[in-house]
This record gives sequence, structure tokens and C-alpha cells, in this order.
Amino acid sequence: MPPREKIFHIYAKDRCIFHSLKEDDFNRTWEQLNNMVGLMKTDYMVEDLSYEEVFPLMEDRGPAGGPSY
Repeated sequence: MPPREKIFHIYAKDRCIFHSLKEDDFNRTWEQLNNMVGLMKTDYMVEDLSYEEVFPLMEDRGPAGGPSY
């Protein structure tokens, strides 16, 4: 069974602003957000940013050949 790929959700305060990012997209987006919040005048501070790593559940495709009736 191949390893499950984790995905990421990024939050600003309690609001999800990016969801279901693959790791490469997450790394790029996370760095950009941290730089923007630190440089630009916004309602957010770096401490307001957080993220969550998620491992999606495997789809249960059922038995091979589909349901039997």
C-alpha cells in the first residue's frame, strides 16, 4: 500500500484561509504568508498564523467488481 500523502490547512486566527494544500504548495504559501504579515500592515501578526497537517482517509472502494445483488 503506498504511503498516504499529507495535506495542510493554513489558518489566520481561527479562520481557514488555505485548505488541502500539498506539501510543496504549503511550504511556498506558508513562507509567503509569514513574509507578507511581517512586512505589510495588516490586521494579522505572525503569531496569528497556524497550520494543521492532515492525513486523508483512504477511500473504501469495496470489493473488486462492485456490489453484488
